[in-house]
Amino acid sequence: MAFNLTVNGKAVSVDVPADMPLLWVIREVMNLPGTKFGCGMSFCGACTVHINGKAERSCVTAISEVNGKQVTTIEGLSPDGSHPLQKAWMDVDVPQCGYCQVGQIMQAAALLKQNHNPSDAQISEAMDGNLCRCGTYLRIREAIDKAAAGKGRS
Repeated sequence: MAFNLTVNGKAVSVDVPADMPLLWVIREVMNLPGTKFGCGMSFCGACTVHINGKAERSCVTAISEVNGKQVTTIEGLSPDGSHPLQKAWMDVDVPQCGYCQVGQIMQAAALLKQNHNPSDAQISEAMDGNLCRCGTYLRIREAIDKAAAGKGRS
């Protein structure tokens, strides 16, 4: 069955089974490998994308659920790494292994789009559920604060 959606600002049509997870459509059908597979059960957040502007876990979202919707992946957030969060991430040296970072950035971007100046408690609440095996949570918070304050590298 064909599903029509907008991915990173481009209209696309994919002919895949209705229950195929959006994650696999993004990675395998659309060849956008930035979104990562972590747990496959919506526990870790590595697969976070934006669906109509809201952070969602693509590993448990069937393609049929996004028919007619807008999806943004890390490639669509900023293809050249110029998004304020990406700049702040580098300024603060957040990544260690880097595996969770795409999901962390996409979750944080949805937060900052909704709340331009979040408190520490609001950041904690929004980022809860995005796991970092390396434990860089303090640097993640610092990078979000830095991006919110507009102090990312120019």
